[in-house]
Amino acid sequence: MNLPISLTLLRIFFVPLLVVLLFTKGRNMDLWAVGVFLLAAVTDLLDGWLARKRSQITTLGILLDPIADKLLTSAAFISLVELHLVPAWMVVVIVGRELAVSGLRAIASAQGWILAASDLGKTKMVFQVVAITVIVLEGRITAIRPLGDVLLWMVVAFALASAAQYFRLFWKPEERRMKRPAPSRMVILPMNQKEPEEKDVAAR
Repeated sequence: MNLPISLTLLRIFFVPLLVVLLFTKGRNMDLWAVGVFLLAAVTDLLDGWLARKRSQITTLGILLDPIADKLLTSAAFISLVELHLVPAWMVVVIVGRELAVSGLRAIASAQGWILAASDLGKTKMVFQVVAITVIVLEGRITAIRPLGDVLLWMVVAFALASAAQYFRLFWKPEERRMKRPAPSRMVILPMNQKEPEEKDVAAR
């Protein structure tokens, strides 16, 4: 297991800790929850950067990374609904979009191609991180409550726009072929050769 995948798994392990902190009543627990959430969000930046820098981009990493993101943000939003900090219908739209795109990725993977993250999807993720952070801190800083409402609407807008983009890409065969991962090279070794002269290149 390489370092980028380890960071992705760490982000998944942060999910139950974040939920516990959000529901725990106590002094500065909101700050602890925000700290854990932002630390998990930083691992999202690091795992991709390290994968590219170390040439450790793998199919497993490409598939696991968005799952970790969705678990983190969905758990946070559902917890905020339970805490009566965000409207339930907005979270239904956001989480429903995540489930739909995850299903689409699973179908694409079964067909042998990768549905990579789009710019709209990445922008949506940024708005999610900022919105969750602001909403959690609203009880401490009441002046930022209008900002939290605006950010939440932006999350919904980008969630719907990015979902439409993914479905459009899924139904365009010519664009799907461009995203299809290159097959790994097969190396046939002579019977008397002990070590391979070439190494398979992991498909992105």
